[in-house]
Amino acid sequence: MLFPDYRPRRLRRTEAFRSMIRETRLSVKDLILPLFAIGGKDIRNPIESMPGQYQLSLDHLAQTAREAEAAGIPAVILFGIPETKDAQGSRAWASDGIVQRAVSAVKEAAPDLAVITDVCLCQYTDHGHCGVVAEDRHIDNDATLDLLARTALSHAEAGADMVAPSDMMDGRVAAIREALDEDGFEHVSIMAYSAKYCSAYYGPFRSAADSAPQFGDRRTYQMDPANGREAVREAGMDMEEGADVLMVKPALAYLDIIYRIRQEFDLPVAAYNVSGEYSLIQAADRLGWIDGERVMMETLTAIKRAGADMILTYFALDAARVLNA
Repeated sequence: MLFPDYRPRRLRRTEAFRSMIRETRLSVKDLILPLFAIGGKDIRNPIESMPGQYQLSLDHLAQTAREAEAAGIPAVILFGIPETKDAQGSRAWASDGIVQRAVSAVKEAAPDLAVITDVCLCQYTDHGHCGVVAEDRHIDNDATLDLLARTALSHAEAGADMVAPSDMMDGRVAAIREALDEDGFEHVSIMAYSAKYCSAYYGPFRSAADSAPQFGDRRTYQMDPANGREAVREAGMDMEEGADVLMVKPALAYLDIIYRIRQEFDLPVAAYNVSGEYSLIQAADRLGWIDGERVMMETLTAIKRAGADMILTYFALDAARVLNA
């Protein structure tokens, strides 16, 4: 023992000392707010499995964006619920698609807010998978790449600052980077869902976005929750293909993966505090089993401590109120 008389409790005695030696500091600037956009007007549909979250028509989406900007949250990520679906998910890249219109609405309402768009097909396909389904029902990786690139390009044309491919197809970052660069959108960055696990924590989101697969599951393209080394390989591939940010999803059950990727790569690391993580805390809080606010802040701090530079979280507005108090 180097310091036989060292007593850590001395520096825990007062809030002043605790704050001075705090190793991890969570900031509003670390937070990204996910939003669900839907067509129509004056629509604010409560998401039953995600208390406090809503499907928002563009007027309400714009108001929420203004609230986020006023709270100091630097960015939102947009998910769309389209009016119609088909086998290819063609509304994903339509110039008048829901996300494309949502980008414009947010940009007009909150011009200083960075707008990120989720790039995937699952919300737009009638089968609910993230790619093109072949005749034998396997997901055709290479046929999907062009559609993802078209979707990302349409988001950039609408004014998105960053696109975030969440499909987990091999080579999609390179395909998107090439498409953006060829059309003069070199300035649009890519946040890759690099280590996206096939997780049971996504249930509430799939209800909110109406994106549950109609057959099978996503194990052939999302990662096995048991694998860690594979996540490092996936992140390395995305970096080589041109990703600007590497993401781990989910966050709380994969803090070790966040840490490993933070140690391995110099790129910014994002973590998605997903719907199931959010809903578990909300449900336990409503039952009076936990102090929901304290658990929220402890959870977000843990994600930051593990190495995340930015945290996508449905708690963003609530956390901002605590941090700004």
